[in-house]
Amino acid sequence: MMDDPGTAQYTLDQFVPLLGEIFEIIAETSIPAVLVEATDLREVQGRGQRSRQFSLVWRGPPGARLDQRIYTLRHAALGDLELFLVSIGPDSEGMRYEAVFT
Repeated sequence: MMDDPGTAQYTLDQFVPLLGEIFEIIAETSIPAVLVEATDLREVQGRGQRSRQFSLVWRGPPGARLDQRIYTLRHAALGDLELFLVSIGPDSEGMRYEAVFT
């Protein structure tokens, strides 16, 4: 289970093994979404330690459009995560949502 969202330190390495797995986005209804991308954006220096900026992209069902805001994402291994999601538009298989970690 992940730490409290206010203190959690998520890393790209936590998500890369989960590519292709289903998360549940909790909105007015539950929406299944597959983690389809985990991208290292750049390495940055901060607070005396190296950290990484990365983004994650999930694909939900076609036509399921969510407003940009904080959602609870549920995953069997990680538990509940509170993440700010932005709809980045559809691809040929469904609607895509991104979370950026800085």
